[in-house]
Amino acid sequence: MKFLSALTIGLTLTLNAASAAPAASEPTAVGLWEQVDEKSGKTESWFHIVEKDGVYVGTIVKMFQKPGEPPPESWRCTKCEGAEKDAPVLGLTLIKGMKRKGLSYEDGTIMDPRDGTVYRALMKLSPDGAQLEVRGFLGLALLGRSQTWTRLPDTAIDPAPAPAPRRPPARK
Repeated sequence: MKFLSALTIGLTLTLNAASAAPAASEPTAVGLWEQVDEKSGKTESWFHIVEKDGVYVGTIVKMFQKPGEPPPESWRCTKCEGAEKDAPVLGLTLIKGMKRKGLSYEDGTIMDPRDGTVYRALMKLSPDGAQLEVRGFLGLALLGRSQTWTRLPDTAIDPAPAPAPRRPPARK
């Protein structure tokens, strides 16, 4: 009887570990992403998403100039508030506070640097990790707007964005 109990406990631990394994091997939103204008089909910007202490943030790392617009390096967040007021848009963290739940990310915000509006945000990663649906909304998620971003290799930008800081391993 003790053997069966031990076998059952061992089998349960193995099954629990096996069911947790896919979640650990799932892709994450960490990396470099391309955002494309839905109307023109042209690339507007690249975002770099990092994770720190279970929170995901996204920074705009490259902007593409449209004809007749000033160079991206000169664009300031004039309508933003607080510390972001008049900050250069290039290098600004626009996605903040996202928390991962499998392939979904929630409880975060995304800011539109054109008017300084901060929207509640959701993100959903495709199972293969190649696309990221980013949704900003006010109030109900149904009343928002989504964009689908495409993953880029981290080597697409020179120099490659710095990886998220790693915590030292815990001492035993």
